[in-house]
Amino acid sequence: MKISSGIVGTAVGPRMHAIDARWLMAYSAALGETGDEYTDTTRAGGVVCHPLFPVCYEWPLACLLREATISERLSARSVHATHDLRVHRRPRAGDRLRTTARIIAVEPRRPGAYVVSRFETVDADGAPVTTTDYGSIYRGVACDGETSADTTVGVGAAAGPEAAAPDWTETVAIARPLAHVYTECARIWNPIHTDRAVALAAGLPDIILHGTATLALAVSAALRASGFGAEAAVTRIRCRFSGMVRLPSAIEVAGWRTAPGPTVGCDLSFRVLTADGQPVVRDGHLTATRSNALTESHP
Repeated sequence: MKISSGIVGTAVGPRMHAIDARWLMAYSAALGETGDEYTDTTRAGGVVCHPLFPVCYEWPLACLLREATISERLSARSVHATHDLRVHRRPRAGDRLRTTARIIAVEPRRPGAYVVSRFETVDADGAPVTTTDYGSIYRGVACDGETSADTTVGVGAAAGPEAAAPDWTETVAIARPLAHVYTECARIWNPIHTDRAVALAAGLPDIILHGTATLALAVSAALRASGFGAEAAVTRIRCRFSGMVRLPSAIEVAGWRTAPGPTVGCDLSFRVLTADGQPVVRDGHLTATRSNALTESHP
């Protein structure tokens, strides 16, 4: 089984997305967010978009790109390995966004072929909104060489200070229905998260929580720990995935403040462990500034 490096450069899209308050609120509700910022449509500026919401409108392009480049037999071997999101500005209700996606790198890794896709989203005026480098490992699959179409490809996250005692921790309970709720609210459907027969056939012990749901819960915890809250101007989120979250269970999110600046900005490193101490998110990193101007553009 092999993936050809010739798929680098393959592109799909653009695909248009109408962003409304219903979708923004549903995604936040799936994560257990109850604050007015995420739920009150009467507040000035409307409801706030959760920082990881872009995964929702990127998913249809991910499916199209996989169909165009990877056989169905190999697709079943894919796991989410890395995530690197740059937020130029947060999406908001009323946006008409346009997303394109392309393969930007194929590399051999010890577990299998590492494929990086880039999702670029702009608004109706063509101004950038979000850019995501999404890395997948195809377990047990080889690739013929190493190719990158972009020297800025984010193939992983910088290591955090995880050897030191964390500055904060938070335990998050994971209810068994969360995978189903997240699937419908995010509009991200992959049957390994909701269909036990499919999950078992794929070699999993049971249905598992989406990696993006785990990351979103960690981001929420990091924003609470930082004191910045829902309206922080998040500019970048990145991490490596290293395990699975079963349902029901609990996760422990631990974090470190790696750059001071409580009134201007901060860098936070974080990790996620399962209840039995197994790492599921490594080298997590969030960059944000304290700002209510969520409609501003950030480099």
